[in-house]
Amino acid sequence: MLELYHNDMSVCAAKVRTVLAEKGLEWKGIHMDLRAGDTQKPEYLKLNPNAVVPTIVHDGRVLIESTVICEYLDDAFPDPPLKSGKPFEKAKMRLWTKQLDEGLHIAVGNLSMCIAFRHQHLKKTPEQLKAYFDGIPSAETRERRRKAVELGMDSPTFAPSLQKWTEALQSMESVLRDEPWLPGKSFSLADIGYMPYMIRLEHLGLEKLWDKHPSVSRWRQRLFERPSYKEGVEKWLNPKYLELFETQRPAVRQRMSTM
Repeated sequence: MLELYHNDMSVCAAKVRTVLAEKGLEWKGIHMDLRAGDTQKPEYLKLNPNAVVPTIVHDGRVLIESTVICEYLDDAFPDPPLKSGKPFEKAKMRLWTKQLDEGLHIAVGNLSMCIAFRHQHLKKTPEQLKAYFDGIPSAETRERRRKAVELGMDSPTFAPSLQKWTEALQSMESVLRDEPWLPGKSFSLADIGYMPYMIRLEHLGLEKLWDKHPSVSRWRQRLFERPSYKEGVEKWLNPKYLELFETQRPAVRQRMSTM
């Protein structure tokens, strides 16, 4: 039995759903409303003290952290494999996922908050907003989100977040000129890991980040053509969020044209 605590628009949850789809695995979903504070409730914190999604429970055993969960699923259900059998390609796969975990994930979350999600929070009462911030365990995350909500694209964290993705996409372009997938010849957990981030950047109106990277553009198209993308990402896209993204894109594109 696989139980997945997830959210429809969470990029990290989308990674795990995509792996489950690639493996053809059945799972029970428990959807968490992040704006309602579901992940901050005591019963969920017993499973995931970081107050984030996803969390997976396999035969009663709990795992957190999306990259770890994806590797676990590939080990526990090895067919079809999502890691190369070649040690060097496997190491390259982990270097790409390491970049996500050590900066790129935070950067895209910050961009999402500065551009779009802040408008959801600004509709809250002062008491509701305080409760939201108080429920964030990490002081660093709490302050970053506070600045994003209050200042939007004028937050001091906005430009550095863009720069992180600019540099990452430049690195991807140099690799993807010669190889079809990030680690090399084989589609892998690294490609799955970046899949939901690439559609999120598009939704945010940040296409300029790869407009001079044709190899990245072709790789994105290959990702989006996979059935697992449709099952793990596309079918979960929330229309209310998509509408919010759409309303903010003109301002984002205007800002990008001046940078």
